Amino acid sequence: MGDADVQKALESLASRLAQLDIPYAVVGALALNAYGYVRATVDIDILLTREGLDRFKSAFLGRGYVEKFPGGKSVRDAVHNVDIDVLIAGDYPGDGAEKPVSFPDPAEVAIVGEKFSLLSLDKLIELKLASGMTAPHRLRDLADVLELIRVNGLPAELAEKLDPYVRDKYRELWEAAQG
Repeated sequence: MGDADVQKALESLASRLAQLDIPYAVVGALALNAYGYVRATVDIDILLTREGLDRFKSAFLGRGYVEKFPGGKSVRDAVHNVDIDVLIAGDYPGDGAEKPVSFPDPAEVAIVGEKFSLLSLDKLIELKLASGMTAPHRLRDLADVLELIRVNGLPAELAEKLDPYVRDKYRELWEAAQG
């Protein structure tokens, strides 16, 4: 499995979601790549609503997609052999505990592009900060934000667009990126 398989799986997934008019947003490493920070990945991370996931599963399970675990959120593209990890709007990033930052409704935050819909940069940063701040095993998320700041020359003022819960961490990483 390589980059080409992940890209083909993403194109197939985006096409199927469009067929059903299900709002979604690509998140994770594929979103980082789209925003200029190239990070290798072997899976797809996608944001859906619970209803969107249910509609997708009822239409496509057994038709190129299988559940990774019975009744679970994540699926596998059986044609391209690529895992698709689903994040559900309303759930909480990182440790999963309730906090001021939650996964947003993709219909409200997705940027629709030619090939796929992408989580907006400020929302991606907000979610990665909340995740890295609350889950010690997710420190990579903080490093991702640091790299996004560097690669994109993001301003310190971006902090004002973020939820107050993560602003200080953004400012801290912004300072670190200047060194």
